[in-house]
Amino acid sequence: MEETFISHLVELRDRLLRAVVAMIAIFVVLMPWAGDIYDILALPMMSTLPEGTNMIATGVVTPFFVPVKVTLLVAFLIALPYVLHQAWAFIAPGLYSHEKRVGLPLVIGTTLLFIAGMAFCYFFVFQTVFKFIYDFAPKSIMVAPDIEQYLSFVMTLFIAFGLTFEVPVAVILLAKVGVVDVQKLKDARPYVIVGAFIIAAIITPPDVISQFMLAVPMITLYEIGILMVRMMVKPRPAEEEDVPAYAAPSESDLDGELDRIEEAERK
Repeated sequence: MEETFISHLVELRDRLLRAVVAMIAIFVVLMPWAGDIYDILALPMMSTLPEGTNMIATGVVTPFFVPVKVTLLVAFLIALPYVLHQAWAFIAPGLYSHEKRVGLPLVIGTTLLFIAGMAFCYFFVFQTVFKFIYDFAPKSIMVAPDIEQYLSFVMTLFIAFGLTFEVPVAVILLAKVGVVDVQKLKDARPYVIVGAFIIAAIITPPDVISQFMLAVPMITLYEIGILMVRMMVKPRPAEEEDVPAYAAPSESDLDGELDRIEEAERK
């Protein structure tokens, strides 16, 4: 038993090491273009500023560390499929067959939805929000954002929109474990709508446009989650007192039998 535990720790160390090495290797390759990568991140803001206006850096080492942080983030996103592959390869042998069928699509779907949320934020939200803020600013001041504060701001919105796009996954998981069903999800609509606008008001800048651009996708994705639950999660049949002796085993019974066989083989 102790040898098995140690072997698992060794495998976990090796897979973590591979994931970290992959991310560092990509980071080293991208470092010569760190400034260009930051310029791409700053493009939505720069496109709203008057021609000839640049961002500023108030710290001594800020012009170096901010592009490095952005490059490290990009390296992580590029290495993410490999990192997830290592994580899945470690946990998959300990899962039952029905858990494997759910786990892999869950990991892939969660990753793609989070990246889709970041892309939606970059291509649609930033341009609208920055233009609104600049147009609202008094003409007597010169808008010159600090690059460190800009990075903090965009990271907050990236995380907010990335998590927002995970709403369908959360809804499906709650339905899978039996916490909610389609009717309960429908009944919760008014609370979800109010909660979406409250969350958007807390996270986004104090303008109506950005709040709507976060709240409306959240509500829309909740509705998509309801549709996916309707298609993917079968309602649990009511228990009947008299069950025919010739009734064919259900899929859940077959999964349970396979799980018992797998557990017996492990022992």
